[in-house]
Amino acid sequence: MPTYVAFLRAINLGANRKFPKDDIRRVVEGVGFTDVETHINTGNVRFTTPMRSRAKIEAVLERAFAADRGFEVPAIVFTTAELAEIARDATALSAERPGLERHYVYLLKDEPSADAVARIEALASAEGEMVVRGRAAHALLGPGYQAGSVDPLNAAKLLGVATNRNLAVVTAIAAKWC
Repeated sequence: MPTYVAFLRAINLGANRKFPKDDIRRVVEGVGFTDVETHINTGNVRFTTPMRSRAKIEAVLERAFAADRGFEVPAIVFTTAELAEIARDATALSAERPGLERHYVYLLKDEPSADAVARIEALASAEGEMVVRGRAAHALLGPGYQAGSVDPLNAAKLLGVATNRNLAVVTAIAAKWC
């Protein structure tokens, strides 16, 4: 049976969007998925299901999350093979750029068009650059990056539905689940 990893967007922000990992696990098990496990409290969940359509899996999860929480929770799903590739790409991109201050991996619901990729990658500045690989966009932030800036390259609006994790979280999840 296939194993997937879902990354949830916009949870545990502020007082009104709480979704603790034990509740995430309960809801995912409640839709019939098995071998459910979470990783830290930022909306990372692994599960198995006989379903093969990513879009259908995301829809099932999003309906269940909304019913349980009372607010929309976008789910961005990858196979474990896809996530392993994203982690390998992330590690290689960081290794090629010594001196990075931060490396965030934006996980995208849909792969951007070639035109969108060109616009995203053209946002390079003294703060860093974006590199898009399929459904992952890497924010590679150098010495010019000002800590605390949420979207220093102004790329988020071009990515569509996405959530981000730092390099350490992406590689830890891949090592644990892939």
